[in-house]
Amino acid sequence: MAKTSRNFSKNNWALFLLILVGIVLGSFLGHLAKGVNFLSWLDSGIDFAIGDAKENNVVTLNLGVLIFYFGISIKITVASVIGAAAAVFIYKKL
Repeated sequence: MAKTSRNFSKNNWALFLLILVGIVLGSFLGHLAKGVNFLSWLDSGIDFAIGDAKENNVVTLNLGVLIFYFGISIKITVASVIGAAAAVFIYKKL
């Protein structure tokens, strides 16, 4: 039986998606822990933003016919960092 030329090594896209899942789950768990006194530190973090939708201060590209509004907001919390680290650990164990 001939061997196939496919290499079943680890995929970088799988790592990227697993890290994203870890960040989202960690952020969700940090948000849930916000109300618990001894776990409230999990939701502390830093906000980064380009544009602010609340103050109508977003990056605008007006092409006459089309108008595009761009903005991004990222909140890095302790729980999301722990989730990303756990995702990398799980990926290495697979």
